[in-house]
Formats: sequence, C-alpha cells, structure tokens
Amino acid sequence: MPQITVSGVPGLPEVRPGDDIALLVARAAPDLEDGDILVVTSKIVSKAEGRVRHSDSGTTESDSGTTQRDSRTAAIEEETARVVARRGDTVIAQTRHGFVMAAAGVDASNTSPGTVLLLPEDPDASAGRIRRGLRERLGVRVGVIVSDTFGRPWRHGLTDVAIGAAGVRPLEDLRGGVDPYGNPLNATVTALADEIAAAGDLAKGKLSGVPVAVVRGLGGLVTDEDGPGGRVLVRPADEDMFRFGSADVVFARRTIREFSAREVDPAAVRRAVAAAVAAPAPHHTTPWRFVLLETQGARTELLDAMRDAWVEDLRSDGFSEESIARRIRRGDVLRNAPYLAVPCLVMDGSHTYRDERRNAAEREMFVVATGAGVQNFLVQLAVQGLGSAWVSSTMFCRDVVRKVLGLPQNWDPMGAVAIGHPAAPPRDRPPRDPADFYVTR
Repeated sequence: MPQITVSGVPGLPEVRPGDDIALLVARAAPDLEDGDILVVTSKIVSKAEGRVRHSDSGTTESDSGTTQRDSRTAAIEEETARVVARRGDTVIAQTRHGFVMAAAGVDASNTSPGTVLLLPEDPDASAGRIRRGLRERLGVRVGVIVSDTFGRPWRHGLTDVAIGAAGVRPLEDLRGGVDPYGNPLNATVTALADEIAAAGDLAKGKLSGVPVAVVRGLGGLVTDEDGPGGRVLVRPADEDMFRFGSADVVFARRTIREFSAREVDPAAVRRAVAAAVAAPAPHHTTPWRFVLLETQGARTELLDAMRDAWVEDLRSDGFSEESIARRIRRGDVLRNAPYLAVPCLVMDGSHTYRDERRNAAEREMFVVATGAGVQNFLVQLAVQGLGSAWVSSTMFCRDVVRKVLGLPQNWDPMGAVAIGHPAAPPRDRPPRDPADFYVTR
C-alpha cells in the first residue's frame, strides 16, 4: 500500500482577479515533485478568474447584510439551471455544470463583505491551466483537482468533492473484478478524485487561510494528459433516481403520446395508485377507484367497444365517414399504449340536499377530488420514469365502459390513462408565465 501524505501550502497571498494561481503556488511550494496532486479550493480559482459578484453595500450593518443577501439571491438565480428543492431560504439547485448543490454553488464565505463568489466557468479547464503553469515554472508533472464543499442528502455535515480535475484519474472502475472472498464486483466504481479532494480539505481547513493542499504518494493516478476531468463524476440526469426533488416534482409530468415496446412494471402502476389515494377529498371520503387493464385482450375489448360507441355518436351527428375515420385515429394513443388505467369516481359518502344547486356543488367537489387523485397518479408515474396521457374518452360512453369492464353502476369512469415508457423525450413546451393565470384582490 502506498504511503500517502497530505500537506497544506501556507504562504499564499490573498488572490485577486487576474492572479496566476500556478505562479503563486510555484512560489509557495517550489519543492513540488512529479506525481504530486494539488487540491485547490474553488474559491481562489473563482477569485482569480473574476467570478466575484459585487453588491452595492451600504454603510450600516443592516444595509450591508440586506444588500449582500439580495445580490446573492440574484446570483443564485442566474447560476441555476434547475431548482431541485427549496425549503425557506435554502435552495438546492442544479448548475449549468450539472452539479446539484446548495445555492447553485454561490458562496458568501471567505470573500470580502458585500461580495459573493460564483463557481468557475469551467473547473476542468481551470485545473488544466494550473497544471500547465506548474509544469512551465517548475518542470513537474502533477495532477490538479479543483474542490468545492458539498452537502449530502442523506448525511449531516459537509465535505469537499472534485468539481474539476486535470492530469488525475478521476474514477477507478472495479466492475468485473472480485473481492478477497471471490465475490464478483458488479457496481463498484470508486470516485478517486472526490476522495483526494476530501483528504486535501483536512490539510486546508475552512478557517486556516490555506487554500491549497499537496497529496503525495498517489503518483500512479497522475496521467500525462489532462484526461476526462471532473465532469465524468457528474451523474447524467436520466440516471439520477432522485432527480425530481421537492421543487420540481410536479413538472416531471408531461403528456406522452408515443411509447416504446418495453413492458410496464405493474408494481410501478400500483405505487402510482398509492400516490393517487393520498389526494385530498371531501368529507373524509375516498372517491377514487382505478381499473388496471394489464392484458392486451382486456384493452382491445374495451377500446373496440368504445370505438363502436364513438362511431355511432359521430354518425348520428352527421359526420362523414372520412371525418369519422380521422377522429377515431385520435384514440390511437390508447390503443398503442402497453398499459391502460381507467380512473373512476365513486360518490360514496357524499351529501344529498333538497335542491339541485347544492347537489351539483357536491358532485363538483368529488370531481375535483378525483382530478387531484389522477394528477397524483400521473406525477408518480413520471417520477418512476413512465410516460402517460390522460384521455377523456371513457367519460363519453360510461355505460359501455361499465358493461365491458363489469363495473358497479356507481363507478363513473373519468377518462383513461395510457401508460408506457416514452419512445422519445417530450417536446419542449413554451414556458407559461404564472402571472397570466392569477389575479390579486
């Protein structure tokens, strides 16, 4: 096993925009050796690259604090590609780099009052420039890691991770090997760069004013080329099982009308039903029922009967056969889906009044509650990676649906949900300004 030492590099001056970090490190640590790995805190990289946001700070403590907070909020919004979660003033956001972190990496610590620091534009490129600068000045072959402090969703406390790297092997893929007991390793990929970043932070510290550490003894991880950098440590969004955080989970749902041939896991649909029945409802009732059509025969029988009823209605309306054929094709989204669910409304527990006005309002309450349940159902499907389309067709032939599916008379079908794995990502939808949809009084 290698003997590994981690040492801080003292004596670095306060870094300012335009400073050459490689030059500053070369002066402070002229004894660097081939195979050393430098861990450089991202804050000094940001300062050197001018990633400092100044605020119009006031003369009083109160004014200064308010101005700095407002400036930081604006910076977070600019650096955010996607809000993942929000609780009070705390925002967990995905940056354009792909990092998911608090405040989109915007930091007001270890910087002058009235300023905030943004992450480097390209941490891998920053690491590469520092590496080349040290080679030019000291003639050494080193690796460079740019580190930043992250929280972890399932652990208390913070730790440093690699947000940029050059000349360092960032990952060690052990899949295909065996452990000392002969067990095959099927999923083990070690984040070497993150481990080195965390080790470096032990020597740097948060309050010591030492922003660079040297890790010695891991020369086997130093490469001739800059390599893939820290970006390979970022998990792609489509592989992130937790990508839909509390802030954007509702936006996970998009209408999907084209599905792949991949089968739908019935257990996933049942989990969506569990989410559906968590919706609010009047009078402590449970107005939701879901009919899950898991066989092709059941789906075909229902859709054929619905088609026949639709054709009969259209003919009675005077539509031409050509027009009827076009309209019928709208139902293809249900016919092509590998799984169907029919949500139903049940009025058990509803109140009966002596006038139609209140009886109509009572039913509307139950309809709204059913809609809330269907929305929960659709969102939970999306969170599990399933696409869906809620189609209203069963509402226009409820008797036919009840007969084919053998449902009680008091079950009112409220559309049908086509379910499947999306054949392609949903098309972009123009953003909707919420201000267009509310009024204040």
